[in-house]
Amino acid sequence: MKRIVLWLLGTVSAVVLMFAYHTSTSGPEAAVGPTIGGGTNESPATTPTAPPASTTPTTPATPSTPAPSSTPTSKSATVTGSVAQTQWGPVQVQLTEQAGKITAVSVLQYPNGNHRDAEINSYALPVLINETVQAQSAQIDMVSGATVTSGGYIQSLQSALDQGK
Repeated sequence: MKRIVLWLLGTVSAVVLMFAYHTSTSGPEAAVGPTIGGGTNESPATTPTAPPASTTPTTPATPSTPAPSSTPTSKSATVTGSVAQTQWGPVQVQLTEQAGKITAVSVLQYPNGNHRDAEINSYALPVLINETVQAQSAQIDMVSGATVTSGGYIQSLQSALDQGK
């Protein structure tokens, strides 16, 4: 009889511990991570870090100094999309347009609250950036295994494209 009682208490304890264990510390309040850029003239050492997350709406960024030019086609504009809140954290995209074409894309915010988020986004974001520059629109494929981040990326990208027009 003692064995049955001990076995039952051990089993109940194990089940309680198993359901009480939290597998991830990330969520919608995930921290803002470093910037991932896809521009042709950027180097990783000069890519700016992401600004701290705020509760105020973001406004489109403007170039700090206009490019000297005699033709209107070489004008470059940088536009920041709105923050897309996803299940795993915020996603925000900034793009650079020159002569109506997307020349570079940077991801200012993305989920990176744990090792798995960082691993997924380290391969997914460069693919999304490359597809954006090739497609010149938000009509791009999502990355398998990074569906939530892809959805947030496309939402923020479309916001930036709408502001740029």
